[in-house]
Amino acid sequence: MRRHLHRHRRKLLSLQAWRIRLVFWGGALLLGGIAASFALVAARMDHGFRDLVERWPWLPFVMMPLGLMLINWLTRRFFPGAGGSGIPQVIAALQMKQRAAVLSFRIAVGKLLLTSLGLFCGASIGREGPTVHIGASIMYSLRRFASFPDFYYRHGLIAAGGAAGVAAAFNTPLAGIVFALEEISRSFEARTNGVIMTAVIFAGLTAMALLGNYSYFGVSDVQFALNPMLVLSILLCGIIGGLLGGLFSQALISGNRWIRPWITRYPLRVTALLGLLLACIGWLSGHDSFGTGYEKAYGIITGEGDFDPWFPLYKFMATLGSYLTGIPGGIFAPSLATGAGIGQNLAHWIPIAPVAFMVMVGMVAYFAGVIQAPITAMVIVLEMTSNENMIFPLMISALLGSGASSLVCPRSLYRVLAEDFLNPAGKPAARARREDSGEDDQMQR
Repeated sequence: MRRHLHRHRRKLLSLQAWRIRLVFWGGALLLGGIAASFALVAARMDHGFRDLVERWPWLPFVMMPLGLMLINWLTRRFFPGAGGSGIPQVIAALQMKQRAAVLSFRIAVGKLLLTSLGLFCGASIGREGPTVHIGASIMYSLRRFASFPDFYYRHGLIAAGGAAGVAAAFNTPLAGIVFALEEISRSFEARTNGVIMTAVIFAGLTAMALLGNYSYFGVSDVQFALNPMLVLSILLCGIIGGLLGGLFSQALISGNRWIRPWITRYPLRVTALLGLLLACIGWLSGHDSFGTGYEKAYGIITGEGDFDPWFPLYKFMATLGSYLTGIPGGIFAPSLATGAGIGQNLAHWIPIAPVAFMVMVGMVAYFAGVIQAPITAMVIVLEMTSNENMIFPLMISALLGSGASSLVCPRSLYRVLAEDFLNPAGKPAARARREDSGEDDQMQR
């Protein structure tokens, strides 16, 4: 016992251990600052595009094809590995040996710049998935500055960076931890939990210091009391929202596989065509389908927005088309906006519960259906709206949404996209892993 205490004391006072801690804490603080800056830049780009469109309504038909072509070219030429949401790359990195191909400071810079540029071009993308990729890239890159223990090095830094990215992007620290446990790495060792929590605390507090202690979608004062109509509304929104979320995931998986040969052979032409399609969808939606959808979702949740029954369909199609271009950008915020619209539609057509109540459960159900991570979906929305009274309704709708989604899309969206990223030519997974070699092996030696 005395020997164990002596060894533990030496470990606590070790200069090497303190160097590791300081490097890790510094990386988490850096990530929090970058995430806060990214949030401000992304909002500015989104508003900038809308200001231009108000002056010149025809501009998206020029700006979107040309702008998305430019982003696609920059991604392929200077930032390969930075395309798409970023979450599949983070999940794939856990199985790769040459992780630096998708996790590096260069990738982080490219993800931030190109996602912001995509929002300035009107793409229906979010910054939350890219922030996960940026977080994992920054934290994993810290291995150059200190000799991290093996459990840090293999999975801990990647999962901690992804968790901190979610926490800082949404100002939802619990959701960051849950997302890492539920989605990023479902099988890593329990001792990495402390690593994840530390990164979340430092990154989340830094972002909070820079942006303030805000609720992402404002504060909802919806109340829940057990009665048959509210229960029925949860079942209705949970099942319908989940089925539609699963439909989106399956459409994205199938569409991504179908378009891959075409966009590989003719990347700029296909991107230009998709840009024109997105401009048409934006024109039909009255410009509501452009950007993250944050303002529209905020208006729906707070009851300040106008009712548009077509909004969920427009946002669904715009988000799908934006992802298929291959440009950097996530689906979290657009999916939450789509889910809020679905809940609003159900409340309008089947008025069996308060609108605000059905909006929240519909949003959670659709989002859980898209990512098939019910606890993450529930915790994110719960923390974003600061309403603990909705814990049980959101929990039930998230479970229903995830279960209903699996009927349409049997496998998790991000898991399938990660496998497709690892095997772009359809190679067997074992062969693909054997061909991934290089830097990480050398460092472990």
